[in-house]
Amino acid sequence: MTDTEFDILDELYFVSSFPDLVAKTRLAPAELERHLRSLLEQDLIRSFWPDPDTELAYEESSFGAIVRDSYFLASKEGLLQHNTR
Repeated sequence: MTDTEFDILDELYFVSSFPDLVAKTRLAPAELERHLRSLLEQDLIRSFWPDPDTELAYEESSFGAIVRDSYFLASKEGLLQHNTR
């Protein structure tokens, strides 16, 4: 996990939308998207779409089309790794 990914996980103890994450992390949207992909591939976060209550399995092919309308939350594994670092 990179330092940036660690900082993103700081914001994901509660469900957060993509625009909220951009504002809180001050990352460019494209950079945030890249890090979210990485976190999803490592199973450290979960994604939700079209609302914060509907979990959506990560699919690389469709992620780019919906990422900016999605919500994110740290997974149990993500929280464990975040807290033990």
